[in-house]
Amino acid sequence: MAHAAQIRIPATYMRGGTSKGVFFRLQDLPASCQVPGAARDALFMRVIGSPDPYAAHIDGMGGATSSTSKCVILSKSTQPEHDVDYLYGQVSIDKAFVDWSGNCGNLSTAAGAFAIHAGLIDPARIPQNGTCVVRIWQANIQKTIIAHVPVSNGQVQETGDFELDGVTFPAAEIVLEFLDPSDDGEEGGSMFPTGNLVDQLEVPGVGTFPATLISAGIPTVFVNAADIGYQGTELREAINGDPAQLARFEQIRVAGALRMGLIKSAEEALTRQHTPKIAFVSPPKTYTASSGKTIAADEVDLLVRALSMGKLHHAMMGTCAVAIGTAAAVPGTLVNLAAGGGEREAVRFGHPSGTLRVGAQAVQADGQWTVTKASMSRSARILMEGWVRVPGDLL
Repeated sequence: MAHAAQIRIPATYMRGGTSKGVFFRLQDLPASCQVPGAARDALFMRVIGSPDPYAAHIDGMGGATSSTSKCVILSKSTQPEHDVDYLYGQVSIDKAFVDWSGNCGNLSTAAGAFAIHAGLIDPARIPQNGTCVVRIWQANIQKTIIAHVPVSNGQVQETGDFELDGVTFPAAEIVLEFLDPSDDGEEGGSMFPTGNLVDQLEVPGVGTFPATLISAGIPTVFVNAADIGYQGTELREAINGDPAQLARFEQIRVAGALRMGLIKSAEEALTRQHTPKIAFVSPPKTYTASSGKTIAADEVDLLVRALSMGKLHHAMMGTCAVAIGTAAAVPGTLVNLAAGGGEREAVRFGHPSGTLRVGAQAVQADGQWTVTKASMSRSARILMEGWVRVPGDLL
């Protein structure tokens, strides 16, 4: 029988922070994929190589990790005072779905750079040399991100000496500002959905322990490492190879999602793997990062380990870093207490690949905490550009 030829779609493969993804301009997608729905999801899954029971992504652009199973769509913004609309899809590795429930903070860095590369920014706003301020509308969570992208000779400067733990080579620094990142657009939500800085989270079959449930950057469930039997110095290998541990983390995540009102039943969590995140915190300790570098206790304010799509992340998700910085700025949260307590506008935390500094400005009014801005530095660069190909009978 005859088989349809492959179709090719303009695409750019980019690293942003400690993640990688396939970037598209909305106008370049097939007509059926320019709107949300099954066709778009099917395209993104096939581009990445999912669902893959081998969990290897051999037949796609994905890297078989949550950090590399991502697709992004950018277009000129429909929002006033913004340059581009940025839509992010987290592609499941072994299941047939794309999660649109949250943002990727790491790829937000690449979104700013790609907007310039792709001709989506008014040329009059791009300096010949200097910094281009890209105003991004994050369409998943309905929030504003400002990317300060370095420009040299009218083009995005990608090379530089900025080093980011979790990324092998240095590159140019891009500063990100997440404006009013709390609530994440959840209907009727607030920065602390339960109204408490610390809850006693009951997890069926696991136990009851303190948890900070916060929605800033991305909904996140924070627990103390010691309360669940960890040091906070663990690397990926210590957790990701143990199905029983991963299942326990998923139980904690589901319990947190229910308590935050993100899902109505435990079964819903199967189709919402991207959010909330689950992270565990600890006071500073000396440990050896995955690169072999020693991170001394006095180099950091606290330790944080976070899981993404059911696995311990090799570094730290950008949106989770926003949650960390925000929670650290609010006295009394588990994150703040792990960092020593008190008021603070920035923290440096240790993660499996090294350290990261994130700042946040939190204010309290009428008994409610809000965060006006969170900021951090990342980097991004194009790895490949051209066309991605998928079988013609897919669409």
